[in-house]
Amino acid sequence: MDAYIIILAGVGVVVLLTAWLPMVLEDLPLTLPIFCVGFGAVLFAVLDVGGEPPSPQDHLKLTERLTEFVVVVALTGAGLKLDRPLNWVNAALTWRLLGIAMPLTIAGIAVLAFALLGTNLAASLLLAAALAPTDPVLASEVQVGPPGEGKEDDVRFTLTSEAGLNDGLAFPFVNLAIALALAAQSGDPWLLDWLSIDVAWKVAVGTAVGVAVGRCLGWVTFRLPKHARLSRTGDGFVALGITAISYSLAEMALGYGFLAVFVSALAFRATERRHEYHERLHDFVEQIERLLMMILLVVFGGALSTGGLLQAVSWPVVLFALATLLLVRPAAAWIGFAGRPEPNAEKAVIGFFGIRGIGSVYYLAYALDRAPFDGADVLWSAAAMVIVISIVLHGATVTPVMRLLDRRRQR
Repeated sequence: MDAYIIILAGVGVVVLLTAWLPMVLEDLPLTLPIFCVGFGAVLFAVLDVGGEPPSPQDHLKLTERLTEFVVVVALTGAGLKLDRPLNWVNAALTWRLLGIAMPLTIAGIAVLAFALLGTNLAASLLLAAALAPTDPVLASEVQVGPPGEGKEDDVRFTLTSEAGLNDGLAFPFVNLAIALALAAQSGDPWLLDWLSIDVAWKVAVGTAVGVAVGRCLGWVTFRLPKHARLSRTGDGFVALGITAISYSLAEMALGYGFLAVFVSALAFRATERRHEYHERLHDFVEQIERLLMMILLVVFGGALSTGGLLQAVSWPVVLFALATLLLVRPAAAWIGFAGRPEPNAEKAVIGFFGIRGIGSVYYLAYALDRAPFDGADVLWSAAAMVIVISIVLHGATVTPVMRLLDRRRQR
């Protein structure tokens, strides 16, 4: 049978499940990502879909671009749905996660990789930087609700804002790993360039471009005279325009596009915070994000079963994955929250739900396409194992844990 017909049928099934499954799974300890990975693993293992099996490690540029697009769409959605301003007071826990917990997480994962997986410094740092950020795509279950819905407690607000910012702020460490890998071959100095360009310039430019694009497009949308006001269109796909413009301009200016996308969504929302048009934009972005996420996770499941993504898995790799999720992230968050008055249960939930996913795949593909790293198969297998365990563990626990937390808060 023609592989195209089989793939087309599979896409149709995924599209329908994207719309129907959330209602079916609402009261079950099961999420869309768990189903999609399992469905993809069975689909590619049982059916002959023709061609090569999906293997992201063999198609780095394609993997980078596909995962990149899903992440930037998710970042836009995360920025649009934050009702509260992201300032120093409202986001105190977020700043601690970014400034204290994230560097500690990167250091802890790098040490684990060096000790358990036998990777060198550059490869250990790359794996740590790829796995440190909370994924904005798969973390939607623990994020705030749509604009104006009111589901914005400290836990959901912190996890949403962290997922929006830490993908961009992980990039300096990914670039540091690339610099170390290249310097190991050439012997060229790297520290000054990394500090001045990868840290200072790229972060500043990404932030500045995001603010400028968000405010300009917000003014055009909400502040023009009424007969020319673009919010009257009601078109949700405008959100994709905001995403594409902010990301591309930041990348053209050699800044961090991920950071620019999230900041532009925040700035756009701040222009007219309570306007109902934000709901239309967010709903469109959420639908696109969910559909793309399901397609990629089905392919990811196929890569697990037939694409050799787990070919380097061993007991040290499994131990590394469990320690990363159950020890490093929770411990780093607990240290970062020291002295904060929030209830211990809320701080523990934030530390536990450091979900890994599509963003980690992007970082690995990005770095491995730009520099030679020893033990690339081990890096892919370790990252895949962390993502699989995260999808299952966090997916199975998110509904009961968040409901329990809500009941405790109401009491």
